[in-house]
Amino acid sequence: MLRYIYADQLTNFPTLADTMFRDRADQFASRLGWDVNVDARGYERDEYDDLNPLYVIWETPEGRHGGSMRFLPTTGPVMVNDHFSHLTSGAITSPLIWECTRFCMARGQGPNVAAALMLGGGEIMNGFGVRHFVGVFDARMVRIYSRVGSSPEVLGTQGEGRDAISVGLWEFDPDDQHKVAARAGIDPALSRMWFERAFGGDYPAKLAASA
Repeated sequence: MLRYIYADQLTNFPTLADTMFRDRADQFASRLGWDVNVDARGYERDEYDDLNPLYVIWETPEGRHGGSMRFLPTTGPVMVNDHFSHLTSGAITSPLIWECTRFCMARGQGPNVAAALMLGGGEIMNGFGVRHFVGVFDARMVRIYSRVGSSPEVLGTQGEGRDAISVGLWEFDPDDQHKVAARAGIDPALSRMWFERAFGGDYPAKLAASA
């Protein structure tokens, strides 16, 4: 199932938090060889995890992390502005644009989990009135985005081939959301129920608090 959890709520979900940060270390440091920080607990965390981001997490039937993404409004510090503004002709700052980072998949999870995470992103867009997501992605993600039917508009790229790093912009499209739901094998009504259960009718207040 999909969970929507702010960083200051992670203590209520210790197994999800522990396995998410360990899976991030496994993916970004061990498998991809990125220059990221892994602490003594085996967690991959950075300064943006300290800004109370919203995480969308796929929880496995065993209660563990299956995949996740991290969201922050661009009205505050975000990775794309702090480190990749040279690819976007300047900073991107708008309450209607949120940054999506740290797309992570646990080992052994299938493409349905990637699609479920994209579906969760669509719920955030729809529920919070977000017009676009912006994010940095590497070449391997191009095929994944295409497979689940959620390809971005590319704003800028550096490098070539497998070493290419791009900044992309996603927008909400109800038709695409239904296609992603089908690829995830999740009824859109169930997806909406998970979102409603996390936030109830409190999305504007949550959005104002995180902006």
